[in-house]
Amino acid sequence: MNEVSNFFKSAFSVDNIIFGFDEGDLKVLLIKRGQAPFKGLWALPGDLVYPNEDLETAANRVLDELTGLENVYLEQVRTFGAVDRHPLGRVITIAYYSLIKIADFSPHASSFAQTVKWHNVSQAQKTKLAFDHNIILNTCFNALKQKVRVRPVGFELLPPKFTLTELQHLYEAILRTKLDKRNFRKKILSMNLLIDRNELQEGVPHRPAKLYQFDKERYQQLEAEGFNFELKESTKKERRKKLAELMDNG
Repeated sequence: MNEVSNFFKSAFSVDNIIFGFDEGDLKVLLIKRGQAPFKGLWALPGDLVYPNEDLETAANRVLDELTGLENVYLEQVRTFGAVDRHPLGRVITIAYYSLIKIADFSPHASSFAQTVKWHNVSQAQKTKLAFDHNIILNTCFNALKQKVRVRPVGFELLPPKFTLTELQHLYEAILRTKLDKRNFRKKILSMNLLIDRNELQEGVPHRPAKLYQFDKERYQQLEAEGFNFELKESTKKERRKKLAELMDNG
């Protein structure tokens, strides 16, 4: 009987990895913990699941309680269950992630979160986070990078009308690499995902670019069916050649 009871001494938690895109930069939302364990360290917004609560409800509740964010679509990524991941006992956590437009939300700290702040993803990965949150962050970031190769991303992250350069910057921020401009444009236009607005940018200090918008029905179709969006990276040699061309042209 004692052996069976040992199986009921574990707890469950949820951790939310909220990626945000704004002005060409990819960030992650972190809280500074105001209580033990790991008081004073930055962490992902997470907490224990109530015994009478389902996981998705818990993820949304915890996100709201710690950061004030509501109505955020959360996608479950995976479970993390290392025996020693929590110093107070066996706690198995389920990670959820989302990608939002930072300008549309105003997070604020509450409950045991002393501070809530957007951090550049690469900087957050180098920061010592509470628990095993570095591992969770890296895993979810890799999942996001994989997602953009098989599902369209950007419908809620870009303005209603945007340029191909703005769309490319979004993909570059997520994939964390420079993409070949010609290859990117050829690939994205071949998917019939965009509608040409027959308009140009206004009030810009450079040559105005064409404006596009997403074809909502086509976007939803590709979200459901998926695609293979392999992108060619821009090599150092190609970038040096482009820079030389720009300098030659004045």
